[in-house]
Amino acid sequence: MIRALALAALSLLGCGAPEAPAPWAFAPMGIPTDNPPSSAKTELGRLLFHDPLLSADRRTACVTCHAQYWGMSDGLPRSIGTGGEGAIGTGRRGAPVTRNAPSLWNVGWRESLFRDGRVRSLEAQSLAPLGAADELGRSVDEVVRDLRAIPEYVRLFAEAFPRDGDPVRAENLQRALAAFERTLVTDRAPWDRFVAGDTAALDASEQRGWRLFQDLGCGGCHTPPRFESERFAPSPTPSDDPGREGFTRDPAHRGHFRVPSLRNVRDTGPYFHQGTVSALAEAVSREALLRARALRDDERDDLTAFLASGLMDRTREPHRPDAVPSGLPVPADGFRAPR
Repeated sequence: MIRALALAALSLLGCGAPEAPAPWAFAPMGIPTDNPPSSAKTELGRLLFHDPLLSADRRTACVTCHAQYWGMSDGLPRSIGTGGEGAIGTGRRGAPVTRNAPSLWNVGWRESLFRDGRVRSLEAQSLAPLGAADELGRSVDEVVRDLRAIPEYVRLFAEAFPRDGDPVRAENLQRALAAFERTLVTDRAPWDRFVAGDTAALDASEQRGWRLFQDLGCGGCHTPPRFESERFAPSPTPSDDPGREGFTRDPAHRGHFRVPSLRNVRDTGPYFHQGTVSALAEAVSREALLRARALRDDERDDLTAFLASGLMDRTREPHRPDAVPSGLPVPADGFRAPR
């Protein structure tokens, strides 16, 4: 019965019936042929992701803006990179970047990266924050020079790229970071169990929220099973940010941003491209009003319950290392009230 309902819902969302036995099976992740995964490469990427060696101030790392406890984001309206003061999270102070940090959950499936979609691969994406003065603020050549001076990194690069005669180089830095980021997978939420046949995985409110999600056509943009898409849409919170137009130079794209994932959305606030909405329930109401219609209070509550609980899964949250090969302190998290 559940499978029949799931297949019917697929039709409502404009999706074809899946070939895999489970409804809404994840498509294979696209991995470049020149960067096949390996445990050594993933481990190297994990250490680099958490190492402040990649930043100009030697205190900021990739994890500063994409942290485990903050939904692989950072809890800020707009991220604060190199030169910022304080722990990761809402207490961090400094000059903010232009936009809210998108969550990295399931980033390995994305065909366009950043909120304006200007980059097409994880390997290429890694260089953008590295060279941005307000993010990590270092040239890749400087980083490679420092990595070559650390014996443990030399060993780790050689293990991760055993056929490369010069393994400590920029291309392999990019490949290692991308390999690690492709392990940031969330696909074991209560919703996944529900559509696979576990009728008790969602409670009554969450089930009503799931039905409303379908009735409102939310899946047209936030398409299961990843609950995101490669579409770009106007934000419910207008601003002077040109959005995708800044990349395409097409005025029709002004104020349009990549549709974000709703997986683990409870932890990824504040919401929208400039983080102007703190509460998930308010974000739900604004989205529904812009895309479909105004919600009654009970509808808002059910839809919020579905998103906040039904799509939560942190079972493969990456372990933050206690130490990194550079010897620099790994960035720590500030206080976050339990949710």
